[in-house]
Amino acid sequence: MEAIIRPSADLRNHYSELSRQCREERTPIIITVNGRGDTALLGLQDYYQMKSELELLKTLSEAEEDVANGRTAPMQNTFDDVRAALLARKNL
Repeated sequence: MEAIIRPSADLRNHYSELSRQCREERTPIIITVNGRGDTALLGLQDYYQMKSELELLKTLSEAEEDVANGRTAPMQNTFDDVRAALLARKNL
């Protein structure tokens, strides 16, 4: 999706329109100051989605690094650890 470019004055003069575009159309908006990109606006739903996707990518990158460096364990050990933690939680 291509971002819309708007001058900073539009934040003051057309905020409700910009907000609606971000929320309903899920269109990001680049705000310019003196003709240069300054700020990006996006709807809250898109922000949370982007944040979640970045966290997932970070986790996957760390996992790939663990595999590359031999920091792995048999899957059964992991399942056993998770099962034990859940049982311990249940018994609290």
